[in-house]
Amino acid sequence: MRPESSIFNKSVVGMLVMVVFVGLGEKMAERFIPLYLGVLGATPFIMGALNGFDNILSALYSFPGGWASDRFGGKKSLILFTLAAAFGFLIVIVVETWWAVFVASLFFISWTAISLPAIMSLINRSVPKNRRVFGVTLHSLVRRFPMALGPILGGILIGSFGMLAGIKMAFTAAFCLALLSVLIMHFMVKDDSVGALPPAALRDSLRKFPKELKTLLVADVLIRFCEQLPYAFLAVWVCNHLKKSEFFFGWLTAIEMFVAVAVYLPVAWLADRGSKKLYISITFCFFTVFPIVLYLAGRLPEWTGRPALLAPLLAFAFVIRGLKEFGEPTRKSLILDLAPDDAKAATFGAYYLVRDVIVGAVALSAGILWQNSPGLNLGISSALGLIGTIIFMKFGREAVLEADAQKS
Repeated sequence: MRPESSIFNKSVVGMLVMVVFVGLGEKMAERFIPLYLGVLGATPFIMGALNGFDNILSALYSFPGGWASDRFGGKKSLILFTLAAAFGFLIVIVVETWWAVFVASLFFISWTAISLPAIMSLINRSVPKNRRVFGVTLHSLVRRFPMALGPILGGILIGSFGMLAGIKMAFTAAFCLALLSVLIMHFMVKDDSVGALPPAALRDSLRKFPKELKTLLVADVLIRFCEQLPYAFLAVWVCNHLKKSEFFFGWLTAIEMFVAVAVYLPVAWLADRGSKKLYISITFCFFTVFPIVLYLAGRLPEWTGRPALLAPLLAFAFVIRGLKEFGEPTRKSLILDLAPDDAKAATFGAYYLVRDVIVGAVALSAGILWQNSPGLNLGISSALGLIGTIIFMKFGREAVLEADAQKS
């Protein structure tokens, strides 16, 4: 499939609509799953294990997602992945046990991971070469809208109908939106399977990793440790420990996403005109400070005897969390720049496989750390983020500058 002259062609628009619909349904329920598991009798270890399971699945699915895209094309792959997610939503609707959530998660919880290589490949094939960084940024921008709106809608449903009924209503909406997005993909997106590239083997993809990509990968792994150790417990910290409502947590998530959206396009414009190192480094710094800021937001009102500070301090913490998306499209476009021309999707998937297998294994310990002490979980998270940031700032210069040179 030849790239079309405009970035806003039917294929890209169809893909973006799918991202909005599936993402909206997914985020209406996904951010509240730890609370749902608690109602069903799950322990904090099980809540943390689900997040670790998500990371492992994300890793294992990333390369097959890229392989399928290179072999069959982005359109067919995305339709298949979305139908699988819809089946997972249906399982949660029908079966009301915590273990059913684990079974269903095999199909839906890592939709973003398995679909991302196919989406990147579709952008690569559908968008002119000189607009592909913007294309990646546009995808990152659009997917934040359902991430912002979904938790608000989910919080409203849970607040209005209770945890069990609200979660099931959210998953029902997710199921319907997934099926609708399949129809939109079928009619709007061009079939890009004709002339699809022969898929690369995983070993070949890993062997072709350039030095520059390995440098980014090491730092990225440590940064994801920082993100994932507390991720499953954000709602638990806000709603259970700090006694704020699910609706309030939904608004915190919306703040995070609106901040991310606000910085995407300006940073993309600047990153296209200079070295990427500054913007990726700033991103890593925000990842690093968020866990500590979140902990202090919960403790400062108690220490100072001013409970009215809690809401604004939590809002500030989630502004920081939104700013961690500062250079994420830049990082993704850097991976595409460094990947071999004959295996863009497979290399992208292999990168995420390596990263998320390691991160997923570590994230399995998140529940143990949290059960011991939320402060311990959050403190270790920031320490790991600091190490990753230092590694990138010290050793990432050559990687970024060489990638920029390759692109120019």
